[in-house]
Amino acid sequence: MAASTSRVRRVPGLDRLAIGLSGLCVVHCLATSVLLALMSAAGGLLLDPHIHEVGLVMAIALGAVALGRGVVRHGEAVPAAVGAFGLGVMAGAMQLPHDGSNGEALWTIVGVALLAVGHEMNRRASLRAC
Repeated sequence: MAASTSRVRRVPGLDRLAIGLSGLCVVHCLATSVLLALMSAAGGLLLDPHIHEVGLVMAIALGAVALGRGVVRHGEAVPAAVGAFGLGVMAGAMQLPHDGSNGEALWTIVGVALLAVGHEMNRRASLRAC
């Protein structure tokens, strides 16, 4: 019984970590826009595509593990579907130029918000499955 309880706690912990990562992504997007307005020299570093690529890879990996484990644990696919849709929106935003003129940051924020909602749904479903 104790082993199953510790497994249940790990899934919500991953979701909390993923939600935190989503929050950091939102902060990054907003900070980039503000810093670009204040100091255009800082934009080159913050808009480096490598930062976005690494962040997306981390989000996909963490989302796959946390949301996938949640589906196995509680059997609800909707949280994983919402999270996967958010990841898809984020990946789509990555295809837009990072020049601030086409809503790339807005689409990224929408994707991050959807992913965070999926993780929160997953966390709650895991708690109900106890």
